[in-house]
Amino acid sequence: RGCMFCAVKTDQKPPEPDPFEPFKTADAVAKWGVDYIVLTSVDRDDIADGGAGHFATTVELLKHKKPELLVECLVSDFRGDESSVETLAKSGLDVYAHNVETVERLQKFVRDSRAGYWQSINTLKHAKKVKPDLYTKTSLMLGLGESDEEVIQTMKDLRSVDVDVVTFGQYLRPTENHLSVVEYVKPEKFEHFKKLGEEMGFKYVASGPLVRSSYKAGEFYLTHMINKERKEKGLD
Repeated sequence: RGCMFCAVKTDQKPPEPDPFEPFKTADAVAKWGVDYIVLTSVDRDDIADGGAGHFATTVELLKHKKPELLVECLVSDFRGDESSVETLAKSGLDVYAHNVETVERLQKFVRDSRAGYWQSINTLKHAKKVKPDLYTKTSLMLGLGESDEEVIQTMKDLRSVDVDVVTFGQYLRPTENHLSVVEYVKPEKFEHFKKLGEEMGFKYVASGPLVRSSYKAGEFYLTHMINKERKEKGLD
């Protein structure tokens, strides 16, 4: 896809996924000694299931190699296909992540036309529906021209489908061919959204100019939060 904030090159006819990649990935990760791993990829609209099966196989092999490993998958919207969402949600992963990216009004300017605000939110909703104990996560870039009210409404929309984790970071323009930065949001504003998010019931809110959807401090917090909650529920 050709989102206007992303510098990753697109390809109309990318090669087929390597069927051995899930095995290679599981073998490699198991040797790293990490306790939290994030798997992600570009959108694969050229594949019938959007790559959900490939992700699911990788998760299953990771869990087989190292059951205690926490796995987050940061994935596309799978074109809104609920069967693909379900395939991944039931694979054994711990955190289902998909980024809404921006507020509803700015979607058509920021994201590829094949993406959509409610399409994204509904994938997070369906993931939680088919696997209620799954943690769901999303991220927004700030500084694209959104208003405070729009950010707050987005947070309300996310909580309406029981999203657990949200992160906010400053949008930075990757090249001159991409969207310009409208505003450099002050740290105080990021802190304000963090406080509001916690009051709304998000289990974790990471909010700051340098925060990204996946980063070490957040993964460290999630590891402890997930393990603690599961222990309290007797699931660990």
